[in-house]
Amino acid sequence: MLDEIDYLLITALQHEPRADWRRIGALLDVDATTAARRWARLTGAGLAWLGCHPSPAATGELIVAFIEVDCEPGRLHTVCEQLVDDAALFNIEHATGSRDLLLTAVFRSQTQLARYVGFRLGALPGIAATRTQIATALHTEGSRWRLDRLKESGRPDGPRARPAAPAATLGPADLDLVLLLGEDCRQSVSRLAERSGLSAATVRRRLARLEAANAIAYRCEAARSVSGWPVSATVWGAVPAAETARVTAQLSGMRETRLCATLTGPHNLLFTVWLRSVGDIQPFEAALVQRFPDLTITDRAVTLWRLKHAGHILDPEGRRLRTVPFTGMWNDGDTSAAETALLDRLRGAGGTPV
Repeated sequence: MLDEIDYLLITALQHEPRADWRRIGALLDVDATTAARRWARLTGAGLAWLGCHPSPAATGELIVAFIEVDCEPGRLHTVCEQLVDDAALFNIEHATGSRDLLLTAVFRSQTQLARYVGFRLGALPGIAATRTQIATALHTEGSRWRLDRLKESGRPDGPRARPAAPAATLGPADLDLVLLLGEDCRQSVSRLAERSGLSAATVRRRLARLEAANAIAYRCEAARSVSGWPVSATVWGAVPAAETARVTAQLSGMRETRLCATLTGPHNLLFTVWLRSVGDIQPFEAALVQRFPDLTITDRAVTLWRLKHAGHILDPEGRRLRTVPFTGMWNDGDTSAAETALLDRLRGAGGTPV
């Protein structure tokens, strides 16, 4: 279990992930050595961790997809074992309800998504069926969620106004730096310079540019089993188009909401909430329907095991085991032979290449 200082430490790092230990210690009213030692204990036990990944603004117009997967009996964990290292998969959740797995995936194009679903998932032994929906907009996501244990007077300053993110995608050197930060975003500038082969001045300048442009997203997470919010529920809903902006804005601002997205398909709304107990699900839904009379809840699922969370592999208790670097890219070279064979057959049947 975590104590109050641990919770304060996680909250402080959610607000200022690269702040020095003296700054963090001052927020917690402990010395820098104590803060650093506690963080080392938490990360060593897999109970808390820091991550970093490119933001959508820096990687171009990405396709975010939610893929429901039905597995053949007895094959679920075999399927998961084959999928966990796929870099395009941000989350993998074993969930209740009318799907075995819920995947959150990120691709650079609809074509790449189609190839992944058709040639990767479609050919994977143990998968019986898939259903895919695309997010038309992400209204909030988990990197913005906070434990909020710090008192108002002790919280770090709020986010500063930032210029619009650049239209250009991350360059190779930028991406290499982000991948290093994904392993440990508290690495010193000198350590990052040593590992990247860049000078310390270049690393410092690149970091300042990426952070100012909101081109990278830092995340400080705690294992859900000790976070105080042990239940993760994903809810599908339908709301009239004219009410979508109002409902998603208010949903995104709710304390429990980790993710809120509008979707293609029959259910145009998906949101994930963290709750204190399973018993809170029905009262939460009842309060939502009362607050938003136009909202219809169409389905819900409780996460039994989040095997992958923002690129980190977790055990059944939600403790971090290792990291799969997340870049928002997928190498679909393995599907090229199957795709080529399909196109050849289509041509032979009188079809024309797309």
